[in-house]
Amino acid sequence: MALNLLSPDVKSISFLDSTKAFHSNSTLSKHPGGFNLKKKESGGRRIQCSVQQSQPSRSSAWPGTAIPEPDRKIWDGPKPISILGSTGSIGTQTLGIVAEHADKFKVVGLAAGSNVTLLADQVRRFKPQLVSIRDESLFGELKEALADLEEKPEIICGEQGAVEVARHPDAATVVTGIVGCAGLQPTVAAIEAGKEIALANKETLIAGGPFIVPLAHKHNVKILPADSEHSAIFQCIQGLPEGALRRIILTASGGAFRDLPVEKLKDVKVADALKHPNYSLGKKITVDSATLFNKGLEVIEGHYLFGADYDNIEIVIHPQSIIHSLIETQDSSVIAQLGWPDMRIPLLYTLSWPERVYCSEVTWERLDLCKIGTMTFKAPDYVKYPSMDLCYAAGRAGGTMTGVLSAANEKAVELFIDEKISYLDIFKVVELTCAKHREELVASPSLEEIIHYDLWARDYAASLQQSPASTPVLV
Repeated sequence: MALNLLSPDVKSISFLDSTKAFHSNSTLSKHPGGFNLKKKESGGRRIQCSVQQSQPSRSSAWPGTAIPEPDRKIWDGPKPISILGSTGSIGTQTLGIVAEHADKFKVVGLAAGSNVTLLADQVRRFKPQLVSIRDESLFGELKEALADLEEKPEIICGEQGAVEVARHPDAATVVTGIVGCAGLQPTVAAIEAGKEIALANKETLIAGGPFIVPLAHKHNVKILPADSEHSAIFQCIQGLPEGALRRIILTASGGAFRDLPVEKLKDVKVADALKHPNYSLGKKITVDSATLFNKGLEVIEGHYLFGADYDNIEIVIHPQSIIHSLIETQDSSVIAQLGWPDMRIPLLYTLSWPERVYCSEVTWERLDLCKIGTMTFKAPDYVKYPSMDLCYAAGRAGGTMTGVLSAANEKAVELFIDEKISYLDIFKVVELTCAKHREELVASPSLEEIIHYDLWARDYAASLQQSPASTPVLV
């Protein structure tokens, strides 16, 4: 089923504030202005924004420099960590690092969703003090699976369990691997408890940036990026003096359709979008790679992490995926971080920073430039990837718009995978959802408002494929 909405080749988008009131009785801080997207007169289709009113200044987690405090604690023994989402990809890879470097790290808390078997195995191996399972109906099964342990951990169920794991008194670092806005509340708890954050949950900054970053500053908490692109930037800014960062360059593989002519996108199917040229990934992230929404969302995340203006964050297609991202300094020097694609490297660095932990060649393949031979780069096609315009636009709007964009994209991808909408409809659903949200955009949202609009965006995006005739019209 294809939606009769808009062409993805949008000529103009406006996400402006309106006077429509929020449906609850709460008093909201409305967005003071908005922006227009228009074609540049030269240089192709790339869209730029003109901000109609100045945006409030925002702090960032790392304003272009990463310098550890002189009194930063050095651990004599293994550094204690808690892991949120221990049975997922991030959690299992982190535990693999702990197993290999038991002299450097130890686990004090694990939080999982519903995989009792794997969680029980993790508890037996890593002996945490506190364990949480989100599905309360599985408490008895988990307790029985651990009945023969001499030293049993404390077990807490439900959402509160993850919160308690996040603020475990012995944990120094909390790895945030819970997917989606479900990871926001425990991350907030960890920050308020003064824990360092190994950030693997994108919604923490994409949706929660206006709330999370000031909170981290208030509690003097470091947010360390665990994804490869932002870890690359973080590694490149080590030791830079204040004001030295000029530009961020995010590299993208280009996804399944990087070599497909744009006119053929209208005919692509789900199976086509899931054929990533470089990696074997989950369905959602593979589709995000094909649409380049993954990279657009990383632009937003990079803004909140490093304080770069959106005009100074660029995307470049790098098919080999060896350079994970780059920075340019004020004197035009460019610094890059290279390596084989391996999520364990950024995860390890979030745990060890500012130290570097030796890794054996047996389990960590060292980079061989001669084996790579050639690396290539090209500018992204803004017609093929309308996601870039949408992400930059939402980022400049700020407030709750970025969380709405992310949630709408997640729902649109789900609809596409379920074959309820076409591939090009993904962009249309996201655009229309963001356009509708301009009526209630909140500039400085609370955590409750962030979660509210995440849920609203999913519902609204889902409604578009049911009643396209009732969708709003963009100017």
